[in-house]
Amino acid sequence: MSFKNKMVLITGGSSGIGAATAELFAKEGADVAIVGRNEEKLKNTAEKCVKLGAKVLIIKADVAVDSDLKTIIPKTIDRFNKLDVLVNNAGILTAATIEDENLMGTFDKTINTNLRSTVYLTNLAVPYLIKTKGNIINISSILGVSTLGKPERLSYCVSKAGMDHFTRSAALQLTSSGVRVNTVSPGSTRTDIATNAGVQSSWEDTAKRFNIERVSEPEEIGDLIVFLASDKARSITGSNFYIDNGTLLKN
Repeated sequence: MSFKNKMVLITGGSSGIGAATAELFAKEGADVAIVGRNEEKLKNTAEKCVKLGAKVLIIKADVAVDSDLKTIIPKTIDRFNKLDVLVNNAGILTAATIEDENLMGTFDKTINTNLRSTVYLTNLAVPYLIKTKGNIINISSILGVSTLGKPERLSYCVSKAGMDHFTRSAALQLTSSGVRVNTVSPGSTRTDIATNAGVQSSWEDTAKRFNIERVSEPEEIGDLIVFLASDKARSITGSNFYIDNGTLLKN
């Protein structure tokens, strides 16, 4: 799956799935642009990609802030003059039930970060992806199709369900232009998103709670992303791939 002479843009590229995916693309010969809010973590990811032979662009930006988001595509095109793959990975995990007083603040923040930014960045990227007949991978979650008994994840679940449908809608329109759009929906994955959201339980406890043997590693999610972005998946568009160690089967 060579990505030599290909250019990949990844949001949420400072850690977790985004960072692992950037490294995997770099191993396959791609140049990468990584977007995130933590410049130090972005630099750490960039150093690993450079060691693998990639040209790397760091873009410090908050995708939930329009003035930041609107700089991402121009900076990428200015540096690399093209865009072959867009990975919409940036996201936050939040908590608020339908009865909580702070629901709407949490809901707006979650939708802006997880869904609106994906729609907006895709809108800005599409003209360049059409030129290269590139493709888009949206990182959703199994919580887009199931609450898994967690009503406090209302906003997150809605944002991911919206992303799933956005993928289908975008794929429907862009197929005729040669641009593929797909979704990857992880289950529990060993990243810092849960810690950042204040979740205290260990990954071992998480696996037990969902009656599964293990949680995924970021590189496993990255492997699937890289495959879907490759020519090996050239007939796949508008699809959602669950990678959850069987969580949805057991809940």
